Formats: sequence, structure tokens, C-alpha cells
Amino acid sequence: MSLAAPVSPANAAPAPVVQARGLRWAPAGSPVLNLEGLQIPPGVSWVGGGEGRGKSSLLRCLAGELMLPGSHLQIGSTVLSTEPVAYRAQVFWMDPRTTAHDQVRGLEFVARTAQRYPAWNAALLADLTVALDLTPHLEKPLYMLSTGSKRKVWLAAALASGAALTLLDEPFAALDKSSIRCVLDLLREAASHPQRAWVVADYEAPPGVPLAQHIDLGD
Repeated sequence: MSLAAPVSPANAAPAPVVQARGLRWAPAGSPVLNLEGLQIPPGVSWVGGGEGRGKSSLLRCLAGELMLPGSHLQIGSTVLSTEPVAYRAQVFWMDPRTTAHDQVRGLEFVARTAQRYPAWNAALLADLTVALDLTPHLEKPLYMLSTGSKRKVWLAAALASGAALTLLDEPFAALDKSSIRCVLDLLREAASHPQRAWVVADYEAPPGVPLAQHIDLGD
């Protein structure tokens, strides 16, 4: 099971995957986000902070779902404000609490997701289906799955997407120990990828994963 990361040239300084400016959001006058500038490097970044500090909101901003006036987000040469479709095509984001896909079978959800990402890794998806024990569940509509099983479907799709930027919101919540180990193993591999970025929002850093960056939103 592998993310198939290419080898980075020795001593080469990797370019940031994402560049962002002016991420300010204060719904109802209460500040949630206030990041003047942010760069997301290749590898794994951790967004930490207490309850209500904007961890999920930051992921939504980076995904291009939460559009903030005056903000600037860019992946490579693609700017969200001028090329929103092309920008979002380079990002995997799934709100783990969503019910938008509940009437869809797991296999259909995965097939639809694969069509969106040119670098989709079918071999990795097959390995994850076994490692996360998804085989007995993918034939079912997603509303029939437990919270943990549904989250495993999201994670399998995220890890197999091949997206330049993969956003994971509390990825270990409701998972069994075996599945947590599987996801951590892949994040440890992702940590050395020279071109792609994974951003994990959670109360604690993913254990044993070398971090490219810690974005601390405060307690």
C-alpha cells in the first residue's frame, strides 16, 4: 500500500503547494480566522487549536468552499478567485459530517470521486478497501453505514485521490485501532512527498508523523 511519491532531487527546496493571504472571517462579528499569510508546503501539516477556533473553517477556506472577501488562494499558478473550478479540482475535501451523499452506494460514491481526479490511485483504493474493512459496506447506501464506516469511505477516497491538496478533518474520530494505524502509516509516507500536501485538522498532532508545518489557531 503506497502513495507512490516521486523522489525529490537532493537539496531541492520544495515550492509551496498552496499560497494564501487575507484569511479573515468573523461571522456575527466574532473573529474565527485571522491569518494574514499562509503557505502550505508539501508533506503533512497539522492545524491545531481548541474548540471553536476555526480548524474546520480553515479547511473549508483552503478547499474553496468558504469564500472570504479580500482573500487570495492559489495552488501552483491556479488562483481560486479567477479559476474556481480548476482550483477545486486540485483539492480533496469532504466534511465528515455531511449527509449529502447518503442515498448513494459506497461503490458509486467512490466511482464518482475517481472521475474527478486524474491522478486517482485505483491500486491504493483496492488496498485501502481491504485494510479499512470496507468490502462488506461498499454495496450499501451510505446512510446505512455507521459513523466510523462512513468516515472510512471518505478517508479511502481522500487517500486515493491523488489530489495536490488533501484536507482531513479529525480523520481518526470514530475509527477502530486497526484503521487508525493504517491511516497513520500512509500519513507517515505522505510526510516525505515532494509535491503534494495533506492538511490534518485535529486537537492533537497525528502521532509519529513528521510534520512540515504546525498551524496553531490557539486554545
